[in-house]
Amino acid sequence: MKLQRFFSLISLIAITTVVTVAEYQSVSSQNAPAMKPEGSMMKPEGSMKNPSGSMMKPGTMAMRSGKFVKAEHPTQGSVMLVNEGGKSYLAFDQTFKTDAGPDLYVILYRTGQPPITGIKEKDYVAVAKLQKVSGAQRYALPQSVKPENFSSVAIWCRKFNATFGYASLGK
Repeated sequence: MKLQRFFSLISLIAITTVVTVAEYQSVSSQNAPAMKPEGSMMKPEGSMKNPSGSMMKPGTMAMRSGKFVKAEHPTQGSVMLVNEGGKSYLAFDQTFKTDAGPDLYVILYRTGQPPITGIKEKDYVAVAKLQKVSGAQRYALPQSVKPENFSSVAIWCRKFNATFGYASLGK
C-alpha cells in the first residue's frame, strides 16, 4: 500500500512538472521575439540582394537573370540584368568563374544560346573586357544598348572568336 501511494505521488509530481513547464514555455514564447534558425538573416522589407550578396540600392530593379553554362570552357555562376537610376547593368555573382584566356569580353548576344565559335558582329554587342575570371563584378551597359533586344550574356574570346560560356537571360 505504501508503495502504491509512493508511485501515485511520483506520478502526480511528474504531471504537475510537465504541465508547469508547458505553461511556462507557452507564456514565454508569447512574450519573446520570434527566434530564427542560427545563421539566418531577414532582409529588410522591399530590398533584395544582388549577385555579390550585398543589398541593392533602393530603386534598383532586377530585370532578368540567368546561370552560366559551359561552351568552350567551364563557366559557372549567375548573372543579373538590373536597372538602377535609369541605367542598366550586368552583375555577376560571387560564384562566377571561367578559365583565363586572351582578349576576353562580356557580350550581349541576340539569341538565348550563342554559337561556340564563329560569332558574327551583327549578332552581339560588346559590353566590356572581362574584369576578372572569378568573383562578383558589375558592368554598365552602354546607353545605346536596349537590353530587351538580347537574350543571353556570354564570355567571349575575341582573339579566337570562341564563346567560353554563356547565360540565357530568363524573362
